[in-house]
Amino acid sequence: MSGLYDIFREHPRISTDTRRIVPDSVFFALRGATFDGNRFAADALAKGAAYAVVDDPAVVTDERMIVVDNTLEALQELAREHRRALAIPILAISGSNGKTTTKELVSRVLAERFEVYATHGNLNNHIGVPLTLLAMTRDTQFGVVEMGASACGEIALLSSIAEPNYGILTNIGRAHLEGFGGPEGVRRGKGELFDYLAENGGHAFVPTEDETLTTMAAERDGLAAEYYSLALADGIESHLEGDYNRFNIAAAVAVGRYFDVADERIRHAIGSYMPDNHRSQRTETARNTLIVDCYNANPSSMRASVANFLAEPAGIRTRRLLILGDMLELGAWSEQEHAGIIRLAAQSPDAELMLVGGEFARAYAGLETLPAGITLYPTREELAAALRKRPIENALVLVKGSHGIGLEKALEEL
Repeated sequence: MSGLYDIFREHPRISTDTRRIVPDSVFFALRGATFDGNRFAADALAKGAAYAVVDDPAVVTDERMIVVDNTLEALQELAREHRRALAIPILAISGSNGKTTTKELVSRVLAERFEVYATHGNLNNHIGVPLTLLAMTRDTQFGVVEMGASACGEIALLSSIAEPNYGILTNIGRAHLEGFGGPEGVRRGKGELFDYLAENGGHAFVPTEDETLTTMAAERDGLAAEYYSLALADGIESHLEGDYNRFNIAAAVAVGRYFDVADERIRHAIGSYMPDNHRSQRTETARNTLIVDCYNANPSSMRASVANFLAEPAGIRTRRLLILGDMLELGAWSEQEHAGIIRLAAQSPDAELMLVGGEFARAYAGLETLPAGITLYPTREELAAALRKRPIENALVLVKGSHGIGLEKALEEL
């Protein structure tokens, strides 16, 4: 691996897709369920890559092709070696909800004092975390790494690659229940970040109001916990919608204070963050007020969004409408979780409810008492067609669902 790291130091850019080759980069021929990057290694070199790392000796046609046993493992090992060479503090962020928002806030707060590199987009898995680490340079003073997981063992793997010194679990919710095997599996799988920190002298930032997280921290001997209160979010102005974002804001304040960022700089960093990618965004259209939070959804985040929305005054709007899309990857828990969301949303007598997707349809059909004011749409396309035929006017609208449902593509009809 030292030889490959020497090559990376001379060509410190990584490519994994021949459609977007970075000139003078090192191309890793990764394999997937429907593709084999080895078949594109020669093309990568022709398009400007300096070297190609492959794990199929049969494709070698150029001395710039480096053969390894497994290209994914080589990428992960290279990232670990680079992380150790940089020797900078790394803060890892995981949890069921709010990972990306917390990552954005924390990285902006730390950037008031340090040269920070944080996870871009959704590069938070077994490929994305290594790519995040390898994008850090000698100028980077602090790394913030988001870690996603849908099964036990994944956070342990990512932690072994990133070797974080600090960690935040945003919460333990009912997300990816199918992959984790149930709620207890979520707690065990996400807790792997605390396990790594405890075993390696790391520090965890833990909100005192979250009983699950404080219990998890106390269960791990050797874990240095930095406890903080949600009251840290009080009086902090932000562009984030929803009271549940107090958890994310408080975490950013706690991290900033721990690393001696001045309070006025913390306030500036949080207040200047503009949410994007359909996360916790409020949008005024010509006809309606939209609260858009449809980048992703699970039972925990859905309940928080719906409850917050129903408690919010409608203001100048005369209608209140919830457009909710299926929550995915819930397995055997899907019907009961979708039914619970329907019952929660239906508690408000003045709220209209549009449900999109087969999971909501099955849950609705299974209810003993069918609430009024609910319309079902099998797909997002059928929702959009209905909105075009009967436009929504003067409404406060919540749009929430899993990314796979694609509700953001119906926003133009509102």
